[in-house]
Amino acid sequence: MTDLTGKTAIVTGGLSGMGLAIAEALAQAGAAVAVGSRSARSSDDPALSALRTAGDRVFAAPLDVTDQSSIDAFIAGADAAIGPADILVNAAGMTREQPVCGHDDALWNAILHTNLTGAFRMTRALLPGMIDKGFGRIINIGSTAASVGWKDNPAYCASKAGLLGLTRCVALEGAPHGVTCVMISPTWVETDLMRRDVAEIVQREARGRSVEQAMADIASENPQGRILQTDEIAALALYLCSDAARGITMENIQVTGGALW
Repeated sequence: MTDLTGKTAIVTGGLSGMGLAIAEALAQAGAAVAVGSRSARSSDDPALSALRTAGDRVFAAPLDVTDQSSIDAFIAGADAAIGPADILVNAAGMTREQPVCGHDDALWNAILHTNLTGAFRMTRALLPGMIDKGFGRIINIGSTAASVGWKDNPAYCASKAGLLGLTRCVALEGAPHGVTCVMISPTWVETDLMRRDVAEIVQREARGRSVEQAMADIASENPQGRILQTDEIAALALYLCSDAARGITMENIQVTGGALW
């Protein structure tokens, strides 16, 4: 098993979906974990309770990666609570169905600022400290959308393609200093975000399918006949944080079950 005792990690979007699964895996491996989320409002949040069960050093606070002042406050709080970050997982993300024709500027900006600029700002804040200590692991949660188009999702596809470019630049900057940067790009993963997006697709197509029928159709289209689960992404992220993965950087690792999308 990967032992991250003595390491500290920050996970954005860390109270839901892939972010939560990764945070739990890091905590179980011994890392002190700080999770930031727009939903981090209550100490009795079930997700936070589960995370604290996974590890005994957990910090959680509100974080809006589109707001620099929120980022600054969160990082200051995390630093005081668990120490400077050795690991950064940029898992905060959003998407909405909208074709290019008539695409709203505010929606475009919200998606780009969350998925791409937010990851840039978090990395900009934490990379210097990792370089100074000679160790760092940065993992960006991407998507097959980084390299495959998706109808009615231009902002999401653009944000993930941009995130891949950022990943490569960060990897090169950190390489001489023991800092790696990798993007994990899954196909559909069963999360609340996926269900919300599928519900939006079903509503737009007006074919009479239910969300569950649409989910089943997505599963049947995958060569493995299933939808990926968050623990699969978490297991990969955990490995990438280990010393064994020190040579893996600047990569876009796709987890697809054999699917092109």
